Amino acid sequence: MMKSLQQTALVFCQRVFRGFSVLVPMVMCVSAMASPFPTVPLSELPDPLRSVWKELKPEMTEMSHCAAAFDSHSDGEKMAFRCSIHIKMSAEGERRAMKYCEEKRAEKNIKSPCRLVRE
Repeated sequence: MMKSLQQTALVFCQRVFRGFSVLVPMVMCVSAMASPFPTVPLSELPDPLRSVWKELKPEMTEMSHCAAAFDSHSDGEKMAFRCSIHIKMSAEGERRAMKYCEEKRAEKNIKSPCRLVRE
């Protein structure tokens, strides 16, 4: 009786841990994909910013990120675009791109917020 109970408990624990071994990595992946920063699709960028992005794209890795802010689709003085390209961690690339963009945004008095560019 005691041996049967131990075996049942062992099987139960194995199933629970097997479930966690699937669930935990899945939760970690979803949380890693969710950025705390606002985003803007590449297609919504003004043409001049999209051109800059296309020029920088060959240098970029999966960890690289760019951020943009713009009040106008035609006035270059109302646009800010900054990237963090040579970076080893994606989250750090996001933070730096946003920081660089915020600095340029403040310098140019752009009202709209900086947002990470997404393909």
